[in-house]
Amino acid sequence: MSINREWEQTSSMTTLCEEYLKNNHINPEECERLGVKRGLRNPDGTGVLAGLTNVCDVVGYDMKDGKRVPMEGKLIYRGIDVRRLIEAAHRENRFIFEEVAWLLLFGKLPTKTQLNMFQNTLDNLRELPKSFVEDMIIKAPSPDIMNKMANSVLAMYPYDEKADDLSLENILAQSITLIAGLPTITVNAYQIKKRVYDRQSMYFHLPTRGQSTAEHILSTYRADQQFSPEEARLLDLCLVLHADHGGGNNSTFACRVLSSTGTDTYSAIAAAIGSLKGPRHGGANHKVMKMLDDMIAVLPENANDDDLRDYLRRVLRKEANDRSGLIYGMGHAVYTKSDPRAVILRENAGELAKKNGFEREFSLLCAVERLAPQVFAEEKGGKEVCANVDLFSGFIYRMLGISPDLYTPLFAISRIPGWCAHRVEEVLFANRIMRPAYKFLGQEQEYIPLEERV
Repeated sequence: MSINREWEQTSSMTTLCEEYLKNNHINPEECERLGVKRGLRNPDGTGVLAGLTNVCDVVGYDMKDGKRVPMEGKLIYRGIDVRRLIEAAHRENRFIFEEVAWLLLFGKLPTKTQLNMFQNTLDNLRELPKSFVEDMIIKAPSPDIMNKMANSVLAMYPYDEKADDLSLENILAQSITLIAGLPTITVNAYQIKKRVYDRQSMYFHLPTRGQSTAEHILSTYRADQQFSPEEARLLDLCLVLHADHGGGNNSTFACRVLSSTGTDTYSAIAAAIGSLKGPRHGGANHKVMKMLDDMIAVLPENANDDDLRDYLRRVLRKEANDRSGLIYGMGHAVYTKSDPRAVILRENAGELAKKNGFEREFSLLCAVERLAPQVFAEEKGGKEVCANVDLFSGFIYRMLGISPDLYTPLFAISRIPGWCAHRVEEVLFANRIMRPAYKFLGQEQEYIPLEERV
């Protein structure tokens, strides 16, 4: 059943908007005058210190004499540089997302025995509770997979007899259940979306025991369930690089805020998914792909650096692409010289791009990474900018044949271990509800009896 919104088309809606705008306004300059840290950012661009964590460190600059000094970026999971984890996965030719999930949750890499036990547990939990898919997904399809994911996570609450139990044992059990089940929820939600909204055939494949998370996603997503080891390892790489990004990113902070109230795990994770859905947070790789398509459409096939610089200048001047003035995939709140996730993805995407006929697209994105900082400095000046993870992640998903509908949902699947690890910290160690302050700017007014109002 759809929501009836015929009233929105009437003149009354215009009147309501006019009434709101007549009585409400906040001047952004007041924020500066009153010392409000908009976006919880300090004047120098650093984040406001809101808590402590052992889970993850995001290093993008050094502080010297009160000023930010650019440096090569590092992403550190529980004290281990993520590049070391990636190098180990390549060297030993195996999947590593499950080990990273364990590392984030428990603080140390698993032993062989622990890893086998963990993988078997995930295997047992990939298939959703009886009737869950039919009742919660098939009967209530959504055109947006992120909304369906959040809704489905909330819908898991009544299936859990200990849903509100805040013991460490129970939160960890819920976390592992979500790590295992969310990929299945996501692919099923996408399949029913295809059938209902795209009028295409859908495929509901059962989980195959013994598969990694990356293999499980590709196997249940693809109609023929076929994929190459290289494809699965590249998806595993993406999952690892998105698994966490510190306590201050918006979705993790949202999870911590809700966790600080003592609410249940499902509510906290659903809030994080809702945060990640926002285009300022999790949807940028889709924007990069649209920008890439525009570049291919307007630039000559043999475009040189001058052609690309001119295009990027026009983007910044709001004369090209979507006229937003943004070069998507460039710039980050923390990283200055480099985003290690972008560097690692670029290093690993080239071989598949050559094999699958995406060489021109890959070359254009590499050129954006190389030239955009120069153009940005010429046009805008100010801080140093670098490519971020979104410049290449959507491109990898495209090479894997994954629908843009799943770009941000894959981000959410990746981030579940990080969200859950931060939730555990917030519940066990912070133990205080988050309650920042807002300055009231409204004017005092007298109460006027209804009969006298005009």
